[in-house]
Amino acid sequence: MGFLYDTLVQEFGKREIARVPVPNYITDNLKPGFGQRPYQIESFQRYILCHTEDFEAKPKKPFHLLYNMATGSGKTLVMAGLMLYLYEKGYRNFLFFVNSNNIIKKTKDNFLNPQASKYLFNDKIVIDGKEVYIKETDTFESADDKNINIKFTTIQQLHIDLNNTKENSVTYEDFIDKKMVLIADEAHHLSSATKSKGDLFGSWEGTVIEILKQNFDNILLEFTATLDYDNAEILKKYQDKVLFKYDLTQFRIDKYSKEINLVRSLYDEKERILQALILNLYRQELATAHNINLKPVILFKAKKTIKESEQNKVNFHNLIDLMSAQLVDQIRNTATVSVVQKAFNFFDSKNILSAEIARRIKSNFRFENCISANNDDEAEKNQLLLNTLEDENNPIRAVFAVQKLNEGWDVLNLFDIVRLYEGQNTGGTNTTVGATTLSEAQLIGRGARYFPFALESGQDKYTRKYDDDQANDLKILEELYYHTKEDSRYISELKKALVESGIYEDEDKLVTKQLTLKLDFKETEFYKTGQVVFNKRVEKSYDNVKSFADFGVSRKNFVFTLSSGIGKMSGVFRVEEETIVDKIESRDIKLSIIPKHIIRYALAQNPFFYFDSLERYFPNVGSLSSFVESTDYLGSLEITFNGSTSRLADITNNDYLLAIQGLLQNIESEIKTNLTEFEGSSYIKEYVHKVFKDKEIKVYKDSERSDGQEALVVNEPWYVYNANYGTSEEKAFVKMFATRFENIGQKFKDIYLIRNEREIKIIDKLGRAFEPDFILFCKQKKEKEMIYQVFIEPKGNHLLSHDKWKEDFLKEIKSEEKTIKINTDKYLITGVPFYNNENENEFKKSLEQVLN
Repeated sequence: MGFLYDTLVQEFGKREIARVPVPNYITDNLKPGFGQRPYQIESFQRYILCHTEDFEAKPKKPFHLLYNMATGSGKTLVMAGLMLYLYEKGYRNFLFFVNSNNIIKKTKDNFLNPQASKYLFNDKIVIDGKEVYIKETDTFESADDKNINIKFTTIQQLHIDLNNTKENSVTYEDFIDKKMVLIADEAHHLSSATKSKGDLFGSWEGTVIEILKQNFDNILLEFTATLDYDNAEILKKYQDKVLFKYDLTQFRIDKYSKEINLVRSLYDEKERILQALILNLYRQELATAHNINLKPVILFKAKKTIKESEQNKVNFHNLIDLMSAQLVDQIRNTATVSVVQKAFNFFDSKNILSAEIARRIKSNFRFENCISANNDDEAEKNQLLLNTLEDENNPIRAVFAVQKLNEGWDVLNLFDIVRLYEGQNTGGTNTTVGATTLSEAQLIGRGARYFPFALESGQDKYTRKYDDDQANDLKILEELYYHTKEDSRYISELKKALVESGIYEDEDKLVTKQLTLKLDFKETEFYKTGQVVFNKRVEKSYDNVKSFADFGVSRKNFVFTLSSGIGKMSGVFRVEEETIVDKIESRDIKLSIIPKHIIRYALAQNPFFYFDSLERYFPNVGSLSSFVESTDYLGSLEITFNGSTSRLADITNNDYLLAIQGLLQNIESEIKTNLTEFEGSSYIKEYVHKVFKDKEIKVYKDSERSDGQEALVVNEPWYVYNANYGTSEEKAFVKMFATRFENIGQKFKDIYLIRNEREIKIIDKLGRAFEPDFILFCKQKKEKEMIYQVFIEPKGNHLLSHDKWKEDFLKEIKSEEKTIKINTDKYLITGVPFYNNENENEFKKSLEQVLN
């Protein structure tokens, strides 16, 4: 038997799950700018399927489901989205519980405080045209049935309250006549009884299950990053409950995390600190040079005791007091780590001398800019500062800790962790990882959350950008450094723990390859003066939207059935039924003849139709009166009223209001279906020599990509790089191109095939980015000497369906075949359908048609 998440895919298929519509009342009411990532959308789709569809493995009521999602993947955003979904389904009462008071305080801010930087909801929450509020409650006795009521507690306190009843505390009776959604964060703490094969009765775990069973319609949603799949009892408990698994490995592969680097040296503690301080300043100055607002933070990790951490802080402040050009130069002259030398080269290029480096470090790490989180009291006292380290008004630059930040700590701008002790001493063996090292690996995983930044409009802020450009200076803004003493046994154990957690790529499995442009190509006129044409992702402009039709809103009449007493009675054991005396008829009524004050009142009830909102999507509308009266908008629409003859003859103002509200919800839904945040810009151009450069890439050893196909491409003047470290499908395409080159050469000159190692993106009308694997340039020998620029994408069978939108985009580019004049040259921009080895002949025909 597989897990629920696997069974769901088997029952419905990935494509079917991807087609499940996520209601606008989820996406619109979550905070704009946080973005809903594809995996978060899928997490909603899976729950909606479970909630609405019947299938063989569907969980029995009361629902008990678990989300196994990586640290930093946005579990609280998923919680917030599911709360909105369940509110619309009739749930009003939510009980949030977790293992730690620190997490409670942070989560309250996320759910209740609109001024908090990590508040999860939009300024107004509107569901079914009505504003909804989130209210904190202690008990559910006087719960508000119009809004979301949520109680925050720890599992410990909940257990005490329920088993030692006292005034104003929650009781089991609260859960009997009110259906409830229980939300458990860090839920791995709730299975201690199961894990140890203990008795549920009297345990925290037993208390939660007892609450769930109080009402058939109750729902328990558990969230954790760490589910122990190796424990047989845990496996048995959760096999039919894990609805969604998005682990740290996938999180890193999808580029939502920082990459981890272990900075090992023979430096003693003082020099390790100095090295980290210099890299901290380098990150800050580099970010500033690129207009990125970044305040990088360092964590100084003590070995075991609070006393050690307190002494570390004293030693650190003494070092800062003594900071000087001589100490900086000591690192400059002895460090062999490449990134440290890169930092000093940067300082030199900006004329920041050693004395100035020392002064800036001293200023950044003043006493008041450093805090401790060594025990519960300190962690609780400083929790607001610790959980808002990214905020502009938060002064903290250094944190000193022992163990108190391993769970529930939410930080994006931690870039260095300095281990202020040496040796292994963790209890590990050659085959197992010790508990201390495991704890260190978990801390590193928590610090690996990505710091969002974008260098240009439309660039994805939340994912790594330089994986395929190892030499790029800005790569350091996407990396977390763990500074430790060189110790082969300890490093080996730490790597093992990090690899097992999924946050670290075993560097022994990777090899760095040099991808260089051939010297002959660099000497060509095309390399020096030729240009490459592409576009950019830009914010969607609605300037050309002048009517509903421009937004795809249908002209089909909205149908509204008037309430009436028409009905009939039939017997269970009789075939005959009563006949209906009054028939149902229809009547079309134009909005233009409905009293305007009713239409305006309906508009005022729905924030989507407030004028400032309308103006965004319909910038040419002019006024609310124009929106109501113009035939481009509401003025041309009709409503079909269904009802008895008597009801159709006596349609009331309230009937009109209800019908218009339904019509407006339909229009809102259609508009939002066609909304996109971004779109592709018009074509732009850039010099070939500025875009395509020598670079380093990393590939897996012994993988299909590790072979550079040098035997084929190294002596071919049409292939501009020294190697092709592509997939087997990409290599098959290059091999095919080599056989067709002679034919192409009869008609064209200056033929160059460039492998696009993520230098160029093209953006479709919906703002989706696509990086074609190859770009072919060739110039006509005769006639107009047009330069063809052809986008080419080889694609294996397993991805043909998944990436169909990319092929449709290539076909669209081909159908448009835009020509652009650049200086004295004319460029024809075109594309071809996917190359697939099994359908190679079809591709050859397509390519020949394009080049003809």
